[in-house]
Amino acid sequence: MESVSQCLAAKNKACDKLQAIKTLEDILLKTKVNQTSLFRANRSMAVLHKPSGSSGKSIDMYLSDAEGSVDEDLPNRKLRAYLPKELKLGPNDTVAFWSVQLPEEDDWEGLKDLYKHTLIGLSVDGMDVSGLTEPVKITISITANMNETVNVTCVYLNTKENDTIPRQCDNTEYNETHATCFSSHLTYFGVLMVSADLSPKDAEILFYITYIGCGISLLALVITVLFFITNRKLRGDDSKKIHISLAVALILLNVHFLSSQAAAASSSTELCLYVALLLHYSLLASFTWMALEGFHLYLLLVKVFNVYVRRYLLKLSVVGWGLPAVIVSVVVIIDKNLYGRTSVMSSRPNETEICYITDDRVKLGTTLGLFSIMFLFNVIMFGVTIKWFVSTHFTKQHGQRERRVARKEIVTLLVLMVLLGLSWGLIFFSLGQLPAPGLYVFCILNSLQGFFIFIYFMLHLKNSGNQSATPSPGTQVESS
Repeated sequence: MESVSQCLAAKNKACDKLQAIKTLEDILLKTKVNQTSLFRANRSMAVLHKPSGSSGKSIDMYLSDAEGSVDEDLPNRKLRAYLPKELKLGPNDTVAFWSVQLPEEDDWEGLKDLYKHTLIGLSVDGMDVSGLTEPVKITISITANMNETVNVTCVYLNTKENDTIPRQCDNTEYNETHATCFSSHLTYFGVLMVSADLSPKDAEILFYITYIGCGISLLALVITVLFFITNRKLRGDDSKKIHISLAVALILLNVHFLSSQAAAASSSTELCLYVALLLHYSLLASFTWMALEGFHLYLLLVKVFNVYVRRYLLKLSVVGWGLPAVIVSVVVIIDKNLYGRTSVMSSRPNETEICYITDDRVKLGTTLGLFSIMFLFNVIMFGVTIKWFVSTHFTKQHGQRERRVARKEIVTLLVLMVLLGLSWGLIFFSLGQLPAPGLYVFCILNSLQGFFIFIYFMLHLKNSGNQSATPSPGTQVESS
């Protein structure tokens, strides 16, 4: 046990720390004890217990800096573990409750914010405990200075797959003095304390801004689609058809986002799965149609006289609606349980839940991957378009009036590209770590994206109604 503790205390990576922790656990569980015993070695500390009498009682175990006990609290207790009676522990079982402190300089992926660099283990010899209806509870005494911008999250290590990336526990409760982790299985636990720029008050305000903005956008987009359906002239315009495709994708996104919290709160697993699937699909479809809007704008303004594409709208629709369907189908085939209830903010898993992707890696790999392609593509298309405008309208042969018109057109293009996804770049460039002011801008712009598209759509109709018809992508890029 001493050599294992020395390995865990090492400041280099010469020792496999996860394997050392498993070895420490095996040593503890194979140690013969009568009832309750305390063990200490270097930075490790453990209490072992054999329950007496008949099985079926819950057990409380305690650890302080110098003592360990069972069913009797300690004056300066640092850790407490509660095991439910559902485990039916008896005289033939050995329970190990222990902690190990990692070196402060140790660079273990995902655990740099581990509170006091301490991992906590709880296990029963010969038992693979999982799927408990009553959770195991691990309570850690907190001595750090707590404030409203510190996020406290309980995590565990998936040791079955030798995966050291921490995952969130089933629930976390905390106050100024204690943090309690809830888990349906036994493994290695820890508490992450991450300083954040977003306070609970800001989070609540942003939550309401997002829901109100999405509600406004949903209404505006429905009006836009209805106006398109009832106007025969609009139905023959390829550009408007592409706008409406994006509008439909955003309608699906807003409908399922607004209903995702209610679905997560319901007892229906099937309903939550449906909402999570459609929320993911509609988000990916929105990103895809944003990219197609940028592509279409490029053809319209730069390459319109040089491009001929057979069945243009059909091909765009196959990409716009088909690509997201393929991605979602692959995720479902791999594991449909990747869709379900998940917290809105990963750093606060005990707060609001929605139905969406439950695995952060799948979430980043599918959603962020497609968004990154869309965003970079639209930035390039916008840059090419601006360059074309400058070279076309800002030559010496044009007068002051033509240049003013060109400036207005550039501003219009800038607004249009922001509406079609560039404002999502706030998260892209910040790698998800926006300060509170940036999050306010991000939530306002993106939750109202549908409303802005409605305004742009109406103003464009008003301006084009007073002008003679001009070539559109539908006349230059064949859609039959």
